Amino acid sequence: MLDWEKLFILVNVLGRGCGHVERTSFKIQGVTSSASASEVERELKQIDGVKYVLVNLVLERLIVEYDPAVVSMEQINLRITDLGYALIEDRVNLKVRGMKCAACGTKIEQELKRMPGVCKVSVNYVAEKVFLTYYSSQVNVKDFINIIKKLGYEVVLINDPFRISKDKNVGAQDVQKQKMLFLFSALLSLPLLFYMLAEMFLWAWVPKIFFNKYFQLALATPIQFIAGAQFYREAYYALKNRSANMSVLVVLGTSAAYFFSLLVIIGESQIKSQYVYFETSALIITIILLGKLLESMAKGKTSESIEKLMDLQARSARVIRQGKEQEISLAEIEVGDLIVVRPGEKIPVDGVIKEGYSSVDESMFTGESIPVDKKEGDKVIGATLNKYGTFKFEAARVGGETALAQVIRAVEDALSSKAPIQRTADLISAYFVPIVLVAALVVFAAWFAFLDVGNFNRALVNFIAVLVIACPCALGLATPTSIVAGTGKGAELGILIKGGEHLENAHKVDTLVLDKTGTITKGKPEVTDIITLSSFSTEEILRIAAIAEKASEHPLGQAVMERSKQIWWELQDATQFIAMPGWGVGAVVEEQEVFVGTRKLLKEKNVSIDAAETKMRELESQGKTVMLVAIGQEVAGIIAVADTVKEYAMEAIADLRALGIEVIMITGDNWRTAQAIAEQVGIQHVLAEVLPEDKAKEIEKLKAKGKIIGMVGDGINDAPALVTADVGLAIGSGTDVALEAADITLLRDDLRGVPASIKLSKATMRNIKQNLFWALIYNSLGISIAAAGLLNPVIAGGAMAFSSVSVILNSLRLKRWSYESE
Repeated sequence: MLDWEKLFILVNVLGRGCGHVERTSFKIQGVTSSASASEVERELKQIDGVKYVLVNLVLERLIVEYDPAVVSMEQINLRITDLGYALIEDRVNLKVRGMKCAACGTKIEQELKRMPGVCKVSVNYVAEKVFLTYYSSQVNVKDFINIIKKLGYEVVLINDPFRISKDKNVGAQDVQKQKMLFLFSALLSLPLLFYMLAEMFLWAWVPKIFFNKYFQLALATPIQFIAGAQFYREAYYALKNRSANMSVLVVLGTSAAYFFSLLVIIGESQIKSQYVYFETSALIITIILLGKLLESMAKGKTSESIEKLMDLQARSARVIRQGKEQEISLAEIEVGDLIVVRPGEKIPVDGVIKEGYSSVDESMFTGESIPVDKKEGDKVIGATLNKYGTFKFEAARVGGETALAQVIRAVEDALSSKAPIQRTADLISAYFVPIVLVAALVVFAAWFAFLDVGNFNRALVNFIAVLVIACPCALGLATPTSIVAGTGKGAELGILIKGGEHLENAHKVDTLVLDKTGTITKGKPEVTDIITLSSFSTEEILRIAAIAEKASEHPLGQAVMERSKQIWWELQDATQFIAMPGWGVGAVVEEQEVFVGTRKLLKEKNVSIDAAETKMRELESQGKTVMLVAIGQEVAGIIAVADTVKEYAMEAIADLRALGIEVIMITGDNWRTAQAIAEQVGIQHVLAEVLPEDKAKEIEKLKAKGKIIGMVGDGINDAPALVTADVGLAIGSGTDVALEAADITLLRDDLRGVPASIKLSKATMRNIKQNLFWALIYNSLGISIAAAGLLNPVIAGGAMAFSSVSVILNSLRLKRWSYESE
């Protein structure tokens, strides 16, 4: 910092006295003049709690001193955003091992949010990911790692570009560790299980040594402190940080059984009880370890679809540098590199072909199974598969800018956000454990003092049962597992949902507004009708018109040329070509004067159009643009051109209406054209002649009527409306602006993705509600049965462990979801 800045701040601080003030500095974007710097300073100083503001225009740095008890950094950032500027944020994703339940994730989230400079924290317990947005001038990644380690967890990966394969290894290691602990515990627990069953069913054939208390102690001790060490460790860190989680309940329950039994052995002469509960503590730990093993395996499957998507990227590329071909890693590719791709190889990054040709399988992005022919000048997409030819292309977008990277980022954004329903479940889970602890103590006291007076053993067993049965793991897993599975299934189908809240909101939509051009229609004119009014055949009219239009750059002329290419590969050139903007074209074709254009053009050239009027009006009533073709001063025929409806548009709109959704079409086109398209696809409500800047206003009007609005668009002019709608959906063929503004992006240029998104949202929300219902019912009934003394603690442990597994398995049903299944 410059000396004058230090002096100025010192004078200000001394002048204000010694209150609790935090001082922070940030890189600020958009401040390009002294006027804008003064505006930021003036506006921020008006916020209560802000003591000092300085914008250094040269360094593009903002220095703020504020009282955190009065104003938060989030409020300051919001004001800066409102002014049209932005603080430059950094993002990092951390892979964290050791989170065993939702309470673990909540604690990490709470502790990280307390750190200065942290803007946003989101923990996805199922994916074992911590997503952070922060200001690097105040805090760094090392600080985050230290906090997480202090809480008792381990950071194993930080933003690694090849993290997916490593994630899989980490996941496999976790499963292997749980498997070894379970087998170790199960082997030692087996004699204790036979002892418990012999006591229950009076089996005489069980070896006598299994009834020996010292033998049971020898078996239970390594289970308690080796196999169960992870629970003690997690409980220690939870209690140290003034919170409670599943491990606290498990440790309290099993420790009560183990240490009471140990006291019975140590003080046999003083303690009246003849019962020990080593089998209870050991079997509870064994069963919970089995549950954790199954949970680890199932959790990996919930994100399988996302991992498959991420694993599509190539690992290396062959680039030509200094005239030599060399193989480099994906991370080393730079914009402008010339890359060689051979048959059967994945295209490493996005770019443009400079030499050669091939066919490329782009089905992962477009959904089209037929390979697309590519030649010099055509664009190629990274991670797509080169089928036949060899070509060289220039890298245009690398690293985080490629199409696949943007898909991955969208999926990660979805995982880093919480649906409103998940926040509610997390809140319940946070208070649930302390309430259960109190409830267990009340049950113990009630049984010992009133229900079975003086029977310590009975009170202890019921105390343990309540502790073990009441773990809220299933409740914590209910929402995130469904969100991960639903988001992954969406990504697999080319539906990118940018957040859990959008996945939740989509199923509420009751009115869907569809932009016409590029969404319902192809956005590109095509020849629809060729009609002859003379001795010329339709093919001859098309050929002559195409020759006349060959030199034209008008979209209608191009449409005629595209149609002619389906029949003739090459056509001769016209002579004496002339373009008449707004009217059409004129040319000499095969020594005949030819005009292709409007009524006005032919009238100007004294060509009678009476014979064509009736057919023209009929075609125009269908929303088509009519071009008259005159050959040698006679109307020879009509060519009609229209922006044709996309292949599956009618089917998609029918599906939306079957879902009970009102469908509205919005367009800037005239009413006649709009109505014709609407009738063609089965839309009854049309908003036509709407200016681009007024589309958002129309959405606001619909929202004012109490409707939940979804907006589907593809162009820049749709972006404000996409943001204004409750849920914005962008077609993948659209502009980057529209895709950025949308809440849900359809990678494939297929309108059926819209009802598919809503159906997927409905299926996911139904799955979440099923999970929450069973989790809450399970806990409510379980605690009641345990408190009534009707539940063996070992059975309670099994029920608790398998309740979590059942929730995950229910979520996994979303992996089998299909568009047709709804």
